[in-house]
Formats: sequence, C-alpha cells, structure tokens
Amino acid sequence: MMAAFKTLDDLGDINGKRALVRVDLNVPMADGAVTDDTRIRATLPTVTELADRGAIVLLLAHFGRPKGMQRPDMSLSLVTRAYGEVLGRPVRFVEDCQGSHAKDAIATMNPGDIAILENTRFHAGEEKNDPALAAAMAELGDIYVNDAFSAAHRAHASTEGIAHLLPAYAGRAMERELKALEAALGNPERPVAAVVGGAKVSTKLDVLQNLVTKVDHLIIGGGMANTFLAARGVDVGKSLCEHDLKDTALRILDTADHAGCTVHLPYDVVVAKEFAANPPSLRIANVHEVAAEEMILDVGPAAVEALADALKTCRTLVWNGPLGAFETPPFDEATVALARTAAALTVSGSLVSVAGGGDTVAALNHAGVADDFTFVSTAGGAFLEWMEGKELPGVKALENQE
Repeated sequence: MMAAFKTLDDLGDINGKRALVRVDLNVPMADGAVTDDTRIRATLPTVTELADRGAIVLLLAHFGRPKGMQRPDMSLSLVTRAYGEVLGRPVRFVEDCQGSHAKDAIATMNPGDIAILENTRFHAGEEKNDPALAAAMAELGDIYVNDAFSAAHRAHASTEGIAHLLPAYAGRAMERELKALEAALGNPERPVAAVVGGAKVSTKLDVLQNLVTKVDHLIIGGGMANTFLAARGVDVGKSLCEHDLKDTALRILDTADHAGCTVHLPYDVVVAKEFAANPPSLRIANVHEVAAEEMILDVGPAAVEALADALKTCRTLVWNGPLGAFETPPFDEATVALARTAAALTVSGSLVSVAGGGDTVAALNHAGVADDFTFVSTAGGAFLEWMEGKELPGVKALENQE
C-alpha cells in the first residue's frame, strides 16, 4: 500500500500564507516563445486553488541545464509572460529563488498574488541537494507544495530537501499521478497486464525485472522483443537485437515463469529488407521464417489480435513504449490497434489503463486515444523509475510528514 501523504485538502486557512510550489516549467521554446504549454497547464489547478484561497503563490522550477551558472538564455523570466497568458492572471517574476532580494520582492506581494522565482538550477546546490540552499529557499515560504512528479525521482534541494523544512503537501497534479500509479501497480485490480516496448532491453532491464514479479501478463514489443526471440533460438535476421543480452533475457523469462507471469512475444511479425516508409519488401511472416536479410519492424496482425484478447481478460494495464517502429508507417499499426483496444476497454469501464513515457505519449496521441486512457503520465524518468520499483525521493519526502 502507498504511504499516506497530505494534499491541498489538508490545508487549513492559508490566507496570506506564502506557498512555495515546486512545478515543472521546463517547457520547449523556439524564438523566445513557448512551443508547447502542456507542462504549464498541468500546474493550473494547484496554482489557481492556492491563489483563490488567498495564498501568496511562489513557483519554484528548473529550466534547462545551467549547471549552477546564471544563464540569461535559461532564465525563467522567459517563461513568465507565457505562464500568465495561459493562467489568465498577472504573474510577476522574482530574480532569485533564495536570499534577501527574493525576500524583499515577496514582501511586496498580497494574498492571491502569483510569482515565478528564478531557475533553481542557477544555484550549484540545487542538484547537490545542499541543505543550506534548501534552508534558504524554505525561508521564503510558510508551506511547501510539490506538484512536479516529473522531477520527483531527483533528490534536489527544491524537490526533496525543502520538504523536510516546511509543512509539505502534494499538489493536485502530483496527487492525481500518485493515485493513478497506486491503482496500476501499488494495489491494482487483477489480472494486471504490462506493455513494455522500445528499442533496447538494456534501457529497461530494471523495469522488466520488476514487472515480471508484479504483473500477470507482460507484453514485450519493439526491438526488445527481438532480443527475447533470439534468446529463445529464433533467427531474427538483420533486426535490431542485443545478442549479448540473451542470457539476461532468459533469466527474466525464467523469473516470470516462477512468478506466474505470462510473457507475450510475437509469433507473427512485419518484416522488410530496409527500414523505410512502406518499403516494397514489406511482408508479414511467422517469427521462424524471417530471412537473413530481413528485419522485424512491427508485431504482426495475428499476434496483435491475441494480445487484444489477453487484454480483454485483464482489469489493469500499465503501458510504456511502442510495439514497433511507430514513427514510420506502416510499422505503427500494431501499436495503434492495441492502444485502441485498451482505450475501448477503458471507456467501457472494464480496464484501468495507465501509460507514461515520451514515446508512449506520442504513440497514444498518434492513435488518437490518449484522452481515453485512465491516466497518461508525461513524466519520463520518474515514470520509468516508478516502473522499476525504485523509491522516488520527492515522493518519499511527502510521505514522511508528521
């Protein structure tokens, strides 16, 4: 069971209180303009609620990798106007996130006012989780709210250190994320299925080793599946494959067997002699009939149908990574088909579906079903570490509150 953490529901009267809110404002920019405001929008429920309740809202965030140096091109002043436009309220910028200058600026703010403090990573102590920096930040606030799950896997001053110095709460986005993850792997309805795709087994070893002990069905796709097929003696031709990880793949399969987890590998595949959109050499083959000059680029239709049938027996699904080379048609077909099955099962109420990771979000958007999943996490590293079963420092600090 997930340990208890406090949310905004546990706050008393916060009128006039200074709320330090850790958010993710590491947004993509081009020519001085924000090109995707998804991360800004994710913060709005928490920021709006706190401001409406009379708090002085002070946003802490990092932006880029300035490595402890003051870099004008990584100043959060560049994001402040866009933030105010999306929020629909005035937002001021404070030129530091600690110290006397920040204190003086905050002293002029009134209940309901909102400010973005300068990039936390302008201070070398941020990424070192320096206690002195955490204390200096904490002096600016009365309460701390963490609403940045995407940074929760990092033990930094603004994500972990400060949570031990002020009454700490999960913001609305963090709360929603943690509840979704708890429903997916913490205390899920069974049977549980996991889809894990991607190019290389080596990048998701810890994920696979954790999941085979937690789920009832493990569906392996992408280039990773080729490594497992090769480990089972299948000739995968020119396919992307980590032949040096055959023993590791066999160990994972053995662990799954002992844990009662069914591992699903494709038995028909889409192959081609070249990796290009709609190549003339494209064909569907049994996995045992891949020619030496061919490469596996997607899961075949018969296997996808079987996977869809397996999902129909499940109550919970965790998804990370595509089944094939989905960016290049027609090698997106398996991912799209299975994602649509999962979405339909979710909409019908028979499946809780949680997905995360950059490629996964892109694939679900491509399939047009992201809004139909129970929860889609935009956190990359934090979502992966959660799937690996690792403790996330930013979350643990919230759980340790008295």
